[in-house]
Amino acid sequence: MNPDPSASRSPSVLVIVGGSMAAVKAPSVLRRLRERGAQVQVIATRAALEFITPLSLSTAADTAVATDETWFEPRPDAQHLALARADAVVIVGASADLLARAAGGHGADLASATLLSVRGPVLWVPAMNERMWLHPAVQANAATLRGWNHQFLGPQVGAFGSRGEGAGLGRMAEPEEIAAAVLALLTPPVAQDLAGVRVVVSAGPTREYLDPVRFISNPSSGKMGFAVALEAQSRGAEVTLVTGPVTLPDLAGVRMVRVETALEMKAAVDESAQTAAIVVMTAAIADYRAAQQSGEKQAKVAGDVSIHLTPNPDILAGLGAEQPHHPQRVLVGFAMETHAGIERAALKAQRKNADFILLNYPTREGTSFGGDDNQVTLVRPDATSEDWPRMSKREVARKILDEALKVRNLRLSPVATHH
Repeated sequence: MNPDPSASRSPSVLVIVGGSMAAVKAPSVLRRLRERGAQVQVIATRAALEFITPLSLSTAADTAVATDETWFEPRPDAQHLALARADAVVIVGASADLLARAAGGHGADLASATLLSVRGPVLWVPAMNERMWLHPAVQANAATLRGWNHQFLGPQVGAFGSRGEGAGLGRMAEPEEIAAAVLALLTPPVAQDLAGVRVVVSAGPTREYLDPVRFISNPSSGKMGFAVALEAQSRGAEVTLVTGPVTLPDLAGVRMVRVETALEMKAAVDESAQTAAIVVMTAAIADYRAAQQSGEKQAKVAGDVSIHLTPNPDILAGLGAEQPHHPQRVLVGFAMETHAGIERAALKAQRKNADFILLNYPTREGTSFGGDDNQVTLVRPDATSEDWPRMSKREVARKILDEALKVRNLRLSPVATHH
């Protein structure tokens, strides 16, 4: 029986590297898995070693690479059976040939023999040109493997090859996406405690244009808001994500509304929030915009230039002012302070009628704009607070929604209704 991946030990992942040009990305996949706490082992097929060296793979994995040659070396155990005990298997750069051998039940090489022995989840990440992927034989082999509950990630549309030729369906998914998908296979099913609940999230910066090419903005990446939206969606919520200009791709299953300015964000959030049960405002909205935007690019002039700015509307405060009409809606805001943070955040929650504020610390290492981690303090209007340790933004998102759900359930309880 496979070890329980929910136990305290790190999950083990076997990475099989196929004979595709995308094999060169395998070390990045190995590093991403290790960064996420997985123990990794590697099988390199003969074809894979035409594209990448065992040294590159073993350095990234911090373990020796298994090959057809090592399979026949004298050893006390059957190597393919030992490798098959991994909690999950991912085939990176899966070629048409490797798919065919697996679907045909072949076992004459280490990778195929191992795949015949695994009991945990298997994830295929194909990489080949579009005509090969769409060939009926390849599609039939993929269908056979899906029938055995094997999972597939991609292929995706994009350019492949060293010079970007061959654009089309067949490009391998990116290493970060692969690592996340593998570990998701080992994660217990998420409780659907937000099923049917409408959640609105704002994310990213806004751009306040001075003229057609110059604007005021900030370096917000939008990762915190995207993490909240993704977490809410995974728990069954109906999610609308209103985001300023960021480079992050659309989230599947989430209603995406992309805006640029604070006024556009206000219009989109206000409309979506009317029927929302939870609103989480993570966006770093510009406090000011140009009082008069020029319709033409302004020429450079010698000396100083003065710009007349006017305040942008406070979206969270506007929503808070409407709370008497939406007594069961939960409002969550963010604040960024460098001193007297808890006191200021509590006052902000009071003024804006927010249920709680997440206090950011921009000067702390590892929690600045653009990072994958965050460290926040939850602050309520009565100034009670909870310090949360530094953690991934997805984990922060989980705790935010847990707290929002507690507030919502209290309001919906018979006692709360009675009072």
